[in-house]
Amino acid sequence: MYPVIKRCIDVVAAGLGLLVLSPILAVVAIAIWWEMERPVIFKQIRPGLNGQPFFIYKYRTMTDERDDSGLLLPDDKRLTKLGKFLRSTSLDEFPELLNVLMGDMSLVGPRPLLMQYLERYTPEQARRHDVKPGITGWAQINGRNAISWEEKFALDVWYVDNYSLWLDVKILAITIGKVFQREGISAQGVATMPEFMGNYTQELYSVQQGVLQAAAAEDNNR
Repeated sequence: MYPVIKRCIDVVAAGLGLLVLSPILAVVAIAIWWEMERPVIFKQIRPGLNGQPFFIYKYRTMTDERDDSGLLLPDDKRLTKLGKFLRSTSLDEFPELLNVLMGDMSLVGPRPLLMQYLERYTPEQARRHDVKPGITGWAQINGRNAISWEEKFALDVWYVDNYSLWLDVKILAITIGKVFQREGISAQGVATMPEFMGNYTQELYSVQQGVLQAAAAEDNNR
């Protein structure tokens, strides 16, 4: 029964949100166009309910700057000052209200990540796609990008098993507070969340990074 109620709430809230916030959305769009020109909206294929692909809409926060080889520069080099502000205030997520209206997303649910992550999940982690992805979620109010992928996925799966009207209301209320406080925006020391490489690869990468850091520290002590 609640999935039907949840969908009705999504449609009404997203519609009202777009209407009430339209002046702010227009100002943000003009600011992005002024700094980075077109396109103002970033569009990308993401996995939704049951892993089915859909186009997600967000405000653009990075340039398309490339190196001499034609490859895109790292995220922290392309993320503009305006983009950092939009991400820290979550204003870049507002176009996702369109996704909610179209039925691809919900106001609350696990965040839609990248398509290539689907084959990297464990069976338990893949359960995060048993519900529609959301603009905010249980993981977002419990650390957002400041926690590990494994912690984030565990929180997502917990939400899948326990979501309800009151839990969704709680998540939305806490989200509003965290947006104003700008908590948990990024992992420590990086501009954006590092790519999820899969559980085994992630562990191997962490070990390699530890070895490299230890070697660098040893060189500095010489």
